[in-house]
Amino acid sequence: MMRMDAEASQEVAAQADVGFLWDFWYPAARSTEIRVEKLVTTMLLEVPLVLGRTSEGKVFAMRDSCPHRGIPLSYGRLDGEVVECCYHGWRFDACSGQCVEIPSLASQDKLKVERIFAGHFPCEERDGYVWVYMSSGGRKGVENSSGTRVPETIPAAPALTVFSEKYKITHLSCELPAHIDHGIIGLMDPAHGPFVHQSWFWRKRGSIHEKAKQFEPIPNGFRMSPHSPSTNSGPYQLLKRITGEPVTTTIDFVLPNLRTEIDQSGKMWFSSRATVTPVRRDLCRIDFVAAWNLFFLPVSIFRMFGKVFLRQDQQTMIQQAEGLKHNPRLMLIDDADRPAKWYFALKANLLESRRTGAPMVHPMDGPVTLRWRS
Repeated sequence: MMRMDAEASQEVAAQADVGFLWDFWYPAARSTEIRVEKLVTTMLLEVPLVLGRTSEGKVFAMRDSCPHRGIPLSYGRLDGEVVECCYHGWRFDACSGQCVEIPSLASQDKLKVERIFAGHFPCEERDGYVWVYMSSGGRKGVENSSGTRVPETIPAAPALTVFSEKYKITHLSCELPAHIDHGIIGLMDPAHGPFVHQSWFWRKRGSIHEKAKQFEPIPNGFRMSPHSPSTNSGPYQLLKRITGEPVTTTIDFVLPNLRTEIDQSGKMWFSSRATVTPVRRDLCRIDFVAAWNLFFLPVSIFRMFGKVFLRQDQQTMIQQAEGLKHNPRLMLIDDADRPAKWYFALKANLLESRRTGAPMVHPMDGPVTLRWRS
């Protein structure tokens, strides 16, 4: 029932080669998709997952593979708190992955059922998403079907920052036919707006002008320090006219894949988070959630404009994928591509820190001002 050490080592090497970051939370599905006693499949970091919600309402995530013969557990059924395999009826506790029954065992069998585990991953709900902690391991002290272990303690899943008890919230998503790295540096790229997102309600190509923004290091990431948003962005100027007060914007990027933006003007606020989640090495997904207390912005109107933005990004990535198929040489320039350089350095330094056990070295020494035209 255990794989050879060489096979396990090959899997670890393969995981490293595809450029995924493990031991982080990733959004796996919308909470509304996970109903009681229904199994739902998804994939994160090329790991097939089966998600579900027990009869008590708790969400769970398991590797979609029975440790007996490898058939997907999603073909089975969820019986209250237990997932039952469709092949031989093996039953697993949904929230721990521990085997609780093997129907074929006879009275003379000595197999300790409780020592068998299906692959299992910590799971939490936040902001309308089911988050899965993609550890490079399973339950502490017990080898699971992936041959790895979960850390003793893990942080809470990310939560969207809000500034009042009452607010509107909405979610959008789209798939990008690209490696996670291309999706992320596209997400943080400050120079594509006037070209990819040309529109009457946002900005036009003729509005391009030079900008200077200060950035500062934060743990596992960097921040575009609080600043007045661009004068060629209509929505920000509208907010300023309505409140009669200045608008400030703060944008953070944090590993492995989170971009957050907070816009405030007086008592009015808008908070958003975009994550670029690796599904496969050639496919990632943008999950976008936004909340606000702007009385003049209905959810339906925001969703209409938000969908336009995501379609524009998606179409650009589809077109880029055509060129990337031929493995061309690429380049990053200063200053517009400096955030992308920081991302690659953060990622490399994190992996080196995990490898050696030494503290992670941040690629930024301190605040820096970048200049570009957009």
